[in-house]
Amino acid sequence: MADHTRIEWTDSTFNPWIGCTKVGPGCDHCYAEADFDLRKHRAKWGPGNPRSRTSPGNWKKPRHWNANACWFVQCDDCGWRGESKGATCGRCQGANTTPARRRVFCASLADVFDNDVPTEWRMDLFSLIAQTPNLDWLILTKRIGNVMKMCQADGLMFDVICNRVWLGATICTQPEADRDIIKLLAIPARVRWLSMEPLLGPVDISHYLRPMFRQSSDPDWQDLHDPLDWVVVGGESGPNARPMHHDWARSLRDQCAEVGVPMLFKQWGEWSPDDAGETPHSDTVGILPSGDCAYYSKGYVAPFDTQDRLEAAGGIRLDGRTLMDRVGKKAAGRLLDGIEHNAYPVPR
Repeated sequence: MADHTRIEWTDSTFNPWIGCTKVGPGCDHCYAEADFDLRKHRAKWGPGNPRSRTSPGNWKKPRHWNANACWFVQCDDCGWRGESKGATCGRCQGANTTPARRRVFCASLADVFDNDVPTEWRMDLFSLIAQTPNLDWLILTKRIGNVMKMCQADGLMFDVICNRVWLGATICTQPEADRDIIKLLAIPARVRWLSMEPLLGPVDISHYLRPMFRQSSDPDWQDLHDPLDWVVVGGESGPNARPMHHDWARSLRDQCAEVGVPMLFKQWGEWSPDDAGETPHSDTVGILPSGDCAYYSKGYVAPFDTQDRLEAAGGIRLDGRTLMDRVGKKAAGRLLDGIEHNAYPVPR
């Protein structure tokens, strides 16, 4: 839907349709539902509701991007990416640019593998992807278990995923990781990655960052699985955002660094670690590494029920508890221990 986007890990977004159904804890505060269902009434979220296909004009945008791929560059000085017919940077105006492939996120307002999407719409999308070979298509799904089933019904989809698509799964919690990552790794996509946003607790993915050997009597089961190619980590934004403990992000950073898997730290979200003092104010939350919280703000209701102990302590930080301030996404930024992490995978 946009030539440019504020999503840090992509260049452009394309939505073939709008609408979805919440399927996990990461969906609780869905920005797309808030904007396109509750505010604009463009599509109704929930099972059985029809999805809203976008206009033919919108479907022409990827073809335009593909046709103008020769003008898409990245600045080697400041990192800017975009179209520049003069091969100069659109930010710093420098001439130190190199050709790059446009990354297109599909779909930010829906789920490609949603059960309520008509099959012919999905086939139209994969036909479009097949006809735009100059673009890197990033598809992120919360329904990774649907992918192979839907691909088996359409040979084009399977071929496109293998050769063109960066296929990602949304992982917010350890149970989701244990359930869904192995399903992702069973799909021979060009790039397989995780979007761990909003990160809602500590998650160990170290087993999936290395090649895995699995013994099985099933001849159709692959014994050797390539590891994950990329991990994106981020906290939640929006009016009801939940805080992300810095130890969760640090752990994922260290797990990736240990085996050389690229990691991108997208954002802290609404909440930022507070190092300014020990006394909480109306926009501060106390969070344990386990994810249990004690809230000080009426705007954030958390599951930790020791308010009496906190009041008795005079608002002083408890052992192991980190105070986080609600400062907003922009102010919180995307530095993890003072470093901006922007690593990307090298496609197969």
